[in-house]
Amino acid sequence: MRRLFPVTDVTDETAAAGGPAGREWSLAELAAAYAYPEPGPEGPAPWLRGNMVSTLDGAAQHEGRSQPISCPADMRIFGVLRALADVVVVGAETVRREGYRPARARAEFAAAREAAGQGPAPAIAVVSASLDLDFSLPLFTSPLVPTLVLTGAAADPQRRAAAEKAGARVVVAGEGAGVDPGRAVRSLAELGHIRLLTEGGPRLLGRLIAADVLDELCLTVAPMVTAGDAQRIAGGPSVTLPRRMTLSSVLEEDGFLFTRYRRA
Repeated sequence: MRRLFPVTDVTDETAAAGGPAGREWSLAELAAAYAYPEPGPEGPAPWLRGNMVSTLDGAAQHEGRSQPISCPADMRIFGVLRALADVVVVGAETVRREGYRPARARAEFAAAREAAGQGPAPAIAVVSASLDLDFSLPLFTSPLVPTLVLTGAAADPQRRAAAEKAGARVVVAGEGAGVDPGRAVRSLAELGHIRLLTEGGPRLLGRLIAADVLDELCLTVAPMVTAGDAQRIAGGPSVTLPRRMTLSSVLEEDGFLFTRYRRA
């Protein structure tokens, strides 16, 4: 792993230690590189970070899944971002397609999470208007931390009851059938979840962008091209004007670029 940006007095050092490709960073080094912002003068505030991967030609998936365009370093960072988060927000379609399981506790982060007042693992928060989910899956029946389901006030009462019976906590974050992104962020913060991470999918990320609640985007650029008609990392409604993000850092390993952008 090499740090390409920002250039610091240790940038060359990290590369030289392992030759042209650099050395493998420890989990502690990655955690420091991806740390959430410190609370401001007014105290803790929710910070929503997105984590996605894309090929050079803009594909966020290959044959419906993100794994084929990922790599070991990307998965290490994926694990670190989860270990830093209070909650992982994910769309229902991604849960169905990717076979989501509960987040696991990792011994390497146990002390840091305890010191930060966090539970042993992040909660998973599933965004679903229809509640068309398989509540017999381990994500709902046997998570280390109870799974949250974000839905609207008009959601089907029977499906809501099924979610609660399975052990999930249903959080109403919208007046109609759907979820209001801003209200979802506020509702999670009210539950004590201020370090938010979303792993998509593209429709959910697009809605978060359109609602202007995304604070940061961690984007892995894979040195691959796929063509085809795969989704981009964000879909759904467009914004009136493109929103400018500020480059925060760039890491590189084996041709993959691990970029981090914050709201300007």
